[in-house]
Amino acid sequence: MQLNRVVSRDEWLSARLDHLKNEKSLNRQRDQLSNERRALPWVRVDDPYAFDGPDGRETLADLFVGRDQLVVYHFMLGPGWEEGCKSCSFWADNYQGAIVHLAARDVTLVTVSRAPLVEIEAFRRRMGWDFKWVSSNACDFNFDFGVSFTDEEREGEGAPYNFGTLRFRGEEAPGLSVFARGDDGAVYHTYSTYSRGLDMFNGAYQILDLCPKGRDEDDLDYSMSWLRLHDRYGE
Repeated sequence: MQLNRVVSRDEWLSARLDHLKNEKSLNRQRDQLSNERRALPWVRVDDPYAFDGPDGRETLADLFVGRDQLVVYHFMLGPGWEEGCKSCSFWADNYQGAIVHLAARDVTLVTVSRAPLVEIEAFRRRMGWDFKWVSSNACDFNFDFGVSFTDEEREGEGAPYNFGTLRFRGEEAPGLSVFARGDDGAVYHTYSTYSRGLDMFNGAYQILDLCPKGRDEDDLDYSMSWLRLHDRYGE
C-alpha cells in the first residue's frame, strides 16, 4: 500500500482536529436533512396490495405487525431468477442484524421482491437469512414504487428510475420505501430512496470509507464488480 505523508503524533493530531471540524459540520447538516425528511408530506395508500409470505396472504397494513412504522427494502429478485442480486444481498447482510433493534423503536423492516415466494424462500435459506421476505408477484407494488419495469419502459433510453433522474435497463432495481400508520388506521407513504440514497443503510461501506483505501472502486470496470454473494468469496 502506498504511504500517505508520515508525520509526528502532534502533527497528526493537529490535522485530525481540523478534519473533525468538517465532520461535525457534516453531522449538523445530516441532522438538518433528517429533520427535513421527517417533515415531508405523506401520501395515503389506498391500493389493496397483497403479498405472499410465510404467514400467508397479507396486505400492506398487515406487514406492520402492530407497529406504526414500516420500512420496505425492495430486493432485486425477479420471477425465474436463479439467485438474488449480489448488491441487494450485500445490503441484506448488513440490515439482517438491525431488524430486532428497529422493532424496539416501533419500526418493522420487511424485504419485498417480485419473485414468487417459493423462489424467495429457496434463496433466503441459501443465504442463511431469517428476516421476513414477502412476494409482491400478485400485485403492482414494485411497479408503483419505481423498482420494477415493463419491457416497454426499458426500451430506448431505459426506464425512469430514482424519480426520473436516472435511466435503468434491467427489469428490477433496488430501493427502500417507508410507510406510516396514522391515527385513522390508514397507511401512508412517507419516503422512498434509490441509487446512492441507499448508501447510508450499508454499514460495511461506512467502515470502508474510514479505511486508507476507502471503497477502492475507482479502477474497477464498475463500482461493485469486486462484490460476491457471501457464499461465493471462497470460489
